[in-house]
Amino acid sequence: MLMISPRMASGMQEKQYTPSLLSFFVYNPSFGSREGEEEKKILFYHPSEVEKNEKIRNVGLCEAIVQFTRTFCPTKPAKSLHTQKNRQFFFEAEDSFWIVMDTVYGAVLRECYSMYKLFNGTFGRAMEAGGVELLMQKLDKFFYRYLQTLHLQSCDLLDVFGGIAFFPLDKMTYLKIQSFVNRVEESLSLIKYTAFLYNDQLIWSGLEQDDMRILYKYLTTSLFPRHSEPEGGRDQGSRREGSGIEGGRDQGGGRDQGSREGSGIEGGRDQDRGRDRGGGIGDRGGGIGDRGGGAKFRFPRIFVNTEDSYEELHLIVYKAMSAAVCFMISASVELTREFCEQLDGLVGPQLTLLASDICEQYNVNRRISGPDKEPQFKFIYFNHMNLAEKSTIHMRKTASVSLTSVHPDLMKILGDINCDFARVDEDEEIIVKAMTDYWVVGKKSDQRELYVILNQKNANLIEVNEEVKRLCATQFNNIFFLD
Repeated sequence: MLMISPRMASGMQEKQYTPSLLSFFVYNPSFGSREGEEEKKILFYHPSEVEKNEKIRNVGLCEAIVQFTRTFCPTKPAKSLHTQKNRQFFFEAEDSFWIVMDTVYGAVLRECYSMYKLFNGTFGRAMEAGGVELLMQKLDKFFYRYLQTLHLQSCDLLDVFGGIAFFPLDKMTYLKIQSFVNRVEESLSLIKYTAFLYNDQLIWSGLEQDDMRILYKYLTTSLFPRHSEPEGGRDQGSRREGSGIEGGRDQGGGRDQGSREGSGIEGGRDQDRGRDRGGGIGDRGGGIGDRGGGAKFRFPRIFVNTEDSYEELHLIVYKAMSAAVCFMISASVELTREFCEQLDGLVGPQLTLLASDICEQYNVNRRISGPDKEPQFKFIYFNHMNLAEKSTIHMRKTASVSLTSVHPDLMKILGDINCDFARVDEDEEIIVKAMTDYWVVGKKSDQRELYVILNQKNANLIEVNEEVKRLCATQFNNIFFLD
């Protein structure tokens, strides 16, 4: 889970390396237990061109490491192995199903499985439906695309948290959105869950937290193009007239698919045509299909509540300006043109007005606070109870790029502090003097974590502590932390 790059062995001159993915594989040790059948354990292996015996050796080594470490701690299997040049991370995604990454981070590894499960359900479900062969097909189809979207050099503390950025609203505007969601769900009873986002920040969600966490990750890093912040009293992030329904087409390739005028309905296009378009990770299930009267519309399917009721849902995303609302409908229902037109007529005008209201409030709040009143320090905040995260360090964070306003060495220190926090259950505070002018402070209290970077060349510990107290008082309404 520690967000750091591989290093040379001790005793040699320290040298930083850009992390890269050497291998990724999924195996089940209960398959191919007989001698000579070891290859049957391997359900997916990347890169696929690796020679068969090398795959078997690597899987066998990981299996041996896991079994060996169980001798010392049967209840907590091995999580990682660090060697002179590489690092391997192990994750038992389901009973006896292991996922292994080489030279990558543990948080990213867990996210790989969560994203697979969002679009395909559990490994066990695939086994029940079609046995090992179907599971291997699903693994190959999904991870062939998804692994191409991993940019390990952009991973940092936000990937460890996997949190959700919430958009702050006044009570009246929030009640308008809540009323809008209630009206739509009452008018179209097929809708089971709704999520409302603005400028890639979450305002409303009817999903459970863990499901919304991974769906939020997909929406903000793969589906939506990154929005620019609204300026000048109008929504610059819209880049369109009107609004439209989108069926989960991957927009991670840098193009804004929302440039059309008016409103429109799009199905999820099949992008499995021999090339990757920059992150098409969901199973689109075919093309748009016949747009004639009564035709079915194909939208991506997602799986939620996999630990309990196990629901398979259509995902429909409706965008207007910088607002986006996700509607989730049971996959057992066939979506027709009439339904999509009804949804379009009900949602379009209201969503456009709501987006304008939110944009106006955003601009008012920004004028009141003013950039000159911003504190002279950078911070990352995360709340484990509601998964809320906030960062003034990240100028931009997507799957392919992470632009931060601080030096990478400072980001590494944040990861080191987080790793220390993970080892203990008690509240804790860590202060580090880093480089020439910087202080790094980490606070953990009541399931909340705060990481602060201060540029205070001549400050002492007492002065740094007072600065952090002022930050807590002004930015977090005194809900935080250790005194």
